[in-house]
Amino acid sequence: MASSKDTSKGIILVAGAGTGLSPTTFPISKALLPVYDRPMIYCSISTLMSAGIRDILVITSEADRHNFERTLKDGSHLGIRISYEIQHVQRGISDAFIIAEDFIDGDPCVLMLGDNIFHGDGFQALMEEASKDTENSNVFARWVPDPKRFGIAEFDSEGKVISLEEKPKEPKSNYAVVGLYYLPGDVSSKAKRLTPSARGELEITDLNRMYLEEGRLNVRVFGEDIFWKDAGTFDSLFESADYIRRKEKETGSLVLCPEIVAVKKGYVSKEKMLDWVASNKDNSYFLGIKDYIERM
Repeated sequence: MASSKDTSKGIILVAGAGTGLSPTTFPISKALLPVYDRPMIYCSISTLMSAGIRDILVITSEADRHNFERTLKDGSHLGIRISYEIQHVQRGISDAFIIAEDFIDGDPCVLMLGDNIFHGDGFQALMEEASKDTENSNVFARWVPDPKRFGIAEFDSEGKVISLEEKPKEPKSNYAVVGLYYLPGDVSSKAKRLTPSARGELEITDLNRMYLEEGRLNVRVFGEDIFWKDAGTFDSLFESADYIRRKEKETGSLVLCPEIVAVKKGYVSKEKMLDWVASNKDNSYFLGIKDYIERM
């Protein structure tokens, strides 16, 4: 039976080398590269905040920790708590749950990869549903034309997941498991039981396969009505920036903007956020926030 306690802890993993975006990532983490007029990690922060998560751990490399702290601070200006840990050696996604064991402290949590960008009311609803199922692993999948690049979920005729495979040479479906994972409180102990794959990593697919074997894995499929990009290539990074720019111009609303999410969710008051905005340089980003809040 699912716990009545919703998931309230979030982890953002941004410790990767970002080689797919070299040479732009030579001096800085890809999660700090701009997506239109904001750092990429603002999108992750906004997604978690929109799902009601206010306690967030950022796992980064030692070289980039200071840059993330300078960018996000402790989160208090957003009405949330942000803390930091270092992944000294890149040992895979599941290693995040070992690093974050004290932060998780036996509670359900959600892990988000810092280069995955989501937007859409339908996706927020999926996250809210997943947050209530704290006894099982809940992941999200989307049809992709290039399944060999992803962890792939195979389904039976009734839509139930029957297998998971990481970057298969011969994919059994076109449904990629995306970079957002809701895990129950026993995730750290399970991650410790994993053995490194052939590429030397503790694979998230292997971790979720453990839950699948226990009958504790749910895969929630979403469609083209929800925007999703794995912004680890130059094209997908550009497409993400273009999407945000177009969406904001078309609707007059700011999207994936943590300052606006903070006000909408009641994490901070309009007055406090306007004070925060005023402490920054008047540019299109901060003026946009000011104008939006004054119209709310």
